[in-house]
Amino acid sequence: MKGLGEIRITGGRPLRGTISIQGSKNAALPMMAAALLYRGVSVLRGCPAITDVFCMEEILRSLGAVTWWEGKDLYLDCSYADGTEISGENTGKMRSSLILLGVLLARNGKGTVGYPGGCVIGKRPVDQHLHVLKELGVCIVEEAHLLEASCERMKGNRVSFAKRSVGATEQGILAAVTAEGKTRLLNCAREPEIIWLCRYLRKMGAEIRGEGKSCIEITGVKEMKAGDMEVPPDRIVAGTYICAAAATRGRIVIENPPEGELDAFLKVYRKMGGQYIRKSGKLIADGRGTAYPVPYLETEVYPGFPTDLQSPLMAVLATVSGESCIRENIFEDRFRAAEELNKMGARITVFEREAKIQGGFPLRGCKVTARELRGGAALLIAALAAQGETIVEGCSFICRGYQHICKDLTALGGQITEDTGTAFYENIEIPKKIKHYTQT
Repeated sequence: MKGLGEIRITGGRPLRGTISIQGSKNAALPMMAAALLYRGVSVLRGCPAITDVFCMEEILRSLGAVTWWEGKDLYLDCSYADGTEISGENTGKMRSSLILLGVLLARNGKGTVGYPGGCVIGKRPVDQHLHVLKELGVCIVEEAHLLEASCERMKGNRVSFAKRSVGATEQGILAAVTAEGKTRLLNCAREPEIIWLCRYLRKMGAEIRGEGKSCIEITGVKEMKAGDMEVPPDRIVAGTYICAAAATRGRIVIENPPEGELDAFLKVYRKMGGQYIRKSGKLIADGRGTAYPVPYLETEVYPGFPTDLQSPLMAVLATVSGESCIRENIFEDRFRAAEELNKMGARITVFEREAKIQGGFPLRGCKVTARELRGGAALLIAALAAQGETIVEGCSFICRGYQHICKDLTALGGQITEDTGTAFYENIEIPKKIKHYTQT
């Protein structure tokens, strides 16, 4: 892509202040997919205005949905969303678009989607998505670049996932809520976003039990109702801002922290010397004592340490004296930020799935490039802690998941100038209301 825009940061200031967290990207996207199950208007309140949401919105509109924004609320009118084909051009922009396949089958009995894309952080096969659909009675033909699926009405079944997968679990849930009979999904992912999806579907009339556990039971219903729910705060954004405060040895207050969703991260944060307390519904994170390395840490499926906070944590560890080690168990190519951090003076060595960080060496501003979403956020964190000015290019990746990260970090005392260019919404037809909202 060209014209990706850039962010300039002058580091060296501890972050201080109070911040609110945007709605969750990973909760909003499957909720948007769920809206297709009702032939009418559903609402996502406090929906994040980020490019992944805009991409999903564009896909829904290509199927015939009408969408609009009223303030921070996204309205989805799927009365006449009877399209069945999603082009590879659209699905290539974001992997989560694959979960629409089960919804298309539930609504129209058939669906064709291009192979999904998104951040380049390693192989993310679709086999478990196809497995759960086939077990529900779907016939799937795999072409070179397309998946074609058909089924008059899916039938409930007992389905066991070979390994825990958030996307495949969501696929199974969305497909099963209108399937005939009962479905038992075994070895399900337990991420909070799945719990929120089930709550949203239950408001739409679905019969679901067991979300947040390894076994989810679903009794199919013939028709769904309108969905209307507040999107929860984004736990990864909250963790990113806590990392930024830790890297700069600052202290921040989060007004609307995700309850109980950051425990694994906060445990590591405390081991590094960070302190936090919950008070009157707020989370106060004091990173002034951040001084200790993490000898060994592994990313794991929830409730373990989240892979999405691995890169931001790496940026913090680069500022801490001593050797730390991170093992990445979810994605095999998620250390892409390490090379860019090393340009700033970090000393990170990557071998296969492990990264060793020899921290405590001064970080210095320079020009770096974001190559994926969370790695881009890590570069911003390092820049805030570095001496001098850092220019972060490729920031369209960052806008995939952070609505106003520059505005938020500036409000906390960061010195940031943003030149977004024109490519954040390149090839995405965004209604005027959205354009106006995102520019304010």
